[in-house]
Amino acid sequence: MHNPRLTVIGTGYLGTTHAVCMAVLGFEVLGVDVDERKVELLASGEVPFFEPGLPELLVKALESGRLRFTTSYAEAAEFGEVHFICVGTPQQAGSDAADLTYVDAAFTTLARHLRRRTLVVGKSTVPVGTAARLTRQVHELSPVGAQVELAWNPEFLREGFAVDDTMNPDRLVFGVQTAWAEERLRAAYAPVIAAGAPVKVTDLQTAELVKVAANSFLATKISYINAMAEICEATGADVHDLAEALAYDDRIGGRFLKPGLGFGGGCLPKDIRAFTHRAGELGVGQAVAFLREVDGINQRRRARTVDLVRELAGGDLVGVKVAALGAAFKPNSDDIRDAPALDVATTLQKAGAIVTVFDPAAMDNARRTYPQLSYGESAFDVARGADVVVLLTEWAEFRQIDPGAMGEIVAQRRIVDGRHALDPAEWRAAGWEYRALGRP
Repeated sequence: MHNPRLTVIGTGYLGTTHAVCMAVLGFEVLGVDVDERKVELLASGEVPFFEPGLPELLVKALESGRLRFTTSYAEAAEFGEVHFICVGTPQQAGSDAADLTYVDAAFTTLARHLRRRTLVVGKSTVPVGTAARLTRQVHELSPVGAQVELAWNPEFLREGFAVDDTMNPDRLVFGVQTAWAEERLRAAYAPVIAAGAPVKVTDLQTAELVKVAANSFLATKISYINAMAEICEATGADVHDLAEALAYDDRIGGRFLKPGLGFGGGCLPKDIRAFTHRAGELGVGQAVAFLREVDGINQRRRARTVDLVRELAGGDLVGVKVAALGAAFKPNSDDIRDAPALDVATTLQKAGAIVTVFDPAAMDNARRTYPQLSYGESAFDVARGADVVVLLTEWAEFRQIDPGAMGEIVAQRRIVDGRHALDPAEWRAAGWEYRALGRP
């Protein structure tokens, strides 16, 4: 069977990665976006965000002739045999619900142009029941009606590892309505499946739930250890050692059992809120009521980190010079959506501190969104003359800072390790006062 021609609609983080990787794997791919500037950038070989390994693959894919970009839905409908919808589902303003404007627009706009039997595959994270609703809409709008089939194929990309997660996923989930749709999806992922990726075939609503269920579990695990950090603070216990002791139990495991500033980014916070909201609409809100507490614990970490800086500064932040190391929500990314680091930095500034921020990748995004903060050129640049240094994103280059060398340029050797990324003994030996959440 031949490789189906693929379109990828929405060239944000997920769509760009999917389009590039599929072209490199040998498929003919057309990327589609309504943003002309984005399409021009990608077509010229530039990735508009930071993701290790992706720029090189984009150039390779373009040179192969298998990858093109367009703003035309008509062209996409004509070209594609399997269409992947990869647009964003941000949190609605003033609500916990997901905003489905972009998803609805992508499906309905494409449907009007589809004139032959074809498969449209949602990859966006949506509230359960969305695929069934969109199926009805697409059938009404397409010139060929029910010959257009819908499937759901959630993505499980980790920012910073997106290329590997696309080429070698730990599983593929196919939510389908017919054997034909499954066969088309298997063809669209043939090289990935041949390389050993397990496939779980299910119905539409289960496929929609997999992503939010996975993210809710991970968020719960992170908030669980941070709840233990609150207990440790009240008792003088050490949450870092507690986490390590728990991790030996393979039923619990050490991954995501990392105490500290908590989670942020464009997925976990909005996904657990949207999941809670949708469960309420379905009358089963009690089943996931605990996720509100998971969210609450996570938010409290940010406030507690500010408290630690305040304590180290002697109880008052007014006029205190703070060096903030990190802006991205996690290392190896320039994504600042719901970033705990910038939340802490702005809160410190509002409390009267003089905050200077440095991040290896997220400076442009941070400057654009938080122009009120000051920025520096390097970790040492922002630390010069600082009263307190606070580590907010655990980049490898911050972990490798020499405490002795940094101690020479600060005004006071005081550090808050918001990510449990540094060795307290090493910093204390260099004369630093070291504090971290949940550590004595």
